Amino acid sequence: MQQEIDYEKLGLKIKEIRINRGITQEKLAELVGCNTSHISNIENNHTKVSLNVLLSIANALNTSIDYLLSSQYQNSSFALDNEILRAIKNCDNIKKEKILKIIEIL
Repeated sequence: MQQEIDYEKLGLKIKEIRINRGITQEKLAELVGCNTSHISNIENNHTKVSLNVLLSIANALNTSIDYLLSSQYQNSSFALDNEILRAIKNCDNIKKEKILKIIEIL
């Protein structure tokens, strides 16, 4: 059975990550090479995002397509693991030690 992409969930995930990264729709549109209304339409499920634009959005948000779609996977663990690794990759050792302590507490 073919599974359909839930574009509403995808748009909300893009919006969540964009906001968490402190990026405006205008800036994301600039980075992606489209207009602001297109980003708004994607985030609000008024249009389906093309694969090319999705790839550009993922790159602009410094994330991966698999993480953007991870809530739609039956097993999203792999995508989440990769996103965690991506998030801590550029941390210095002091921050990594703090993150490790937090993980151990959880």
